[in-house]
Amino acid sequence: MGKLGVAAIMSLWVIPISIMVNHIVPEPYMDEIFHVPQAQQYCNGNFKSWDPMITTPPGLYYLSLAHVASLFPGMLLMNNTTQSFSEACSTSILRSTNAIFAVICGVLVYEIIRFLEPNLSDRMATFMALVMSLYPLHWFFTFLYYTDVASLTAVLAMYLACLKKRYTLSALFGTVAIFIRQTNVVWMLFVVCSGVIDSTIDSVKSSDKNEKQRVNQELHQTSDKKGETLRSNLRKRKSDNSSDARSRLNISKMISSTEDTSGLIYDIYAVISTSWNMKWSLVVKFSPFAVVVLAFGIFILWNGGIVLGAKEDHVVSPHFAQIMYFSLVSALFSAPLHFSADQLRNQFQKLHRNWPLSLLLTLVALITGFASVHFFSLAHPYLLADNRHYPFYLWRKIINVHWSMKYMLVPVYVYSWFSILTLLAKTQRKIWVLVYFLATCGVLVPTPLIEFRYYTIPFYLFMLHSCVRSSGFATWLLIGTIFVCTNVFTMAMFLFRPFKWSHEDGVQRFIW
Repeated sequence: MGKLGVAAIMSLWVIPISIMVNHIVPEPYMDEIFHVPQAQQYCNGNFKSWDPMITTPPGLYYLSLAHVASLFPGMLLMNNTTQSFSEACSTSILRSTNAIFAVICGVLVYEIIRFLEPNLSDRMATFMALVMSLYPLHWFFTFLYYTDVASLTAVLAMYLACLKKRYTLSALFGTVAIFIRQTNVVWMLFVVCSGVIDSTIDSVKSSDKNEKQRVNQELHQTSDKKGETLRSNLRKRKSDNSSDARSRLNISKMISSTEDTSGLIYDIYAVISTSWNMKWSLVVKFSPFAVVVLAFGIFILWNGGIVLGAKEDHVVSPHFAQIMYFSLVSALFSAPLHFSADQLRNQFQKLHRNWPLSLLLTLVALITGFASVHFFSLAHPYLLADNRHYPFYLWRKIINVHWSMKYMLVPVYVYSWFSILTLLAKTQRKIWVLVYFLATCGVLVPTPLIEFRYYTIPFYLFMLHSCVRSSGFATWLLIGTIFVCTNVFTMAMFLFRPFKWSHEDGVQRFIW
């Protein structure tokens, strides 16, 4: 099996479904009406042309140029009727860029799983990577010319390189990720924080090990000395050495303790303290990222904001309800993890064990949730007017069906977030979980439009780092079944249930 098996098996569904989509929907649809013509302008060599309705950087278009260039000689050898490079940039060929990235993404997921869980069997890692490749928000846009698949691939490549401590390569992939979608700068900062946490932990663990070896060696050397005086000296020396060791390993103990459920404050203090002690080493390691972030900051100042085009429709807004929607959508897609009897029991047992603190946190979370949906629940004009998107129906039929419904859903949102964070905390340090939460908020809160495809990267990071890695085959099979059923439904609706608008020509289709 392995990564070649992942690539081969994914190709078995990517190729035929791509052919079917291109046959039934040969013309650009939805956001493709902006992306495809822009990429074709680049194929014509017109790099100064830019559609003002496009909000993301041109990274995908340059990657598509490289993809078409790799295919063009073969197309000529096969006596294709294509006469020029620009004519080769058809909608179907441009869409195939994402098909290639989807396969690469599956391989990256496999590599990350193997790195994080080296004792996992090769067959199980392959199965997990294939299931994650079926995640509906990722799978659907594999067959269209959107930025999502390439964006996820670049972010995962950046993260894998950082896990392997290849920081310059990681920063390079991060640059590509930002060049595809500018909000990926938040995930670059997440990767940097994750790398700093790993570096400080590795440093103190190494210091801990060396110190213990030195103390044990000294104690062993003095153990053969005879007499009460020597034994007394030994006891004194042992006491002194132990005292020194305790002093030097104070931070190490705080960092290496993974069982203290209240260790977030200690984690923060320990990582900051250790980072300060090894600041120059960290500066050298992560300087490539600093260069990219600095360049991005200069771009924002020059551009007057983070969005490239259609700025009036994509104004940065405090949309705190967005993170509530993310928690529930993610929990539903991975329902066997969050709504199983074991997980429900674990959540209530945790609440009961430390009920004063847990009750306080729950009340704070509920108050924050109610405030978020009351004051920061935005209804973007696109959401209200476009009945081609599923969020349109979820907003009308569920969230906004009655004024009280959005408040009734708050406890479910809060439970979903508690479940996500609890599952992450079983395998990750508290400070890592905090950084993940802040990064997710940093990406989603400023986004005024409810777009479920924006949830893809944080969902993948959750799945890769939670205790789901140790979940059994049955759990993964259930999650895969949810993914497959959702994909069959959404693709069937997209391809075989077209409809028309009375005020506009052309065929409309349902889409995420």
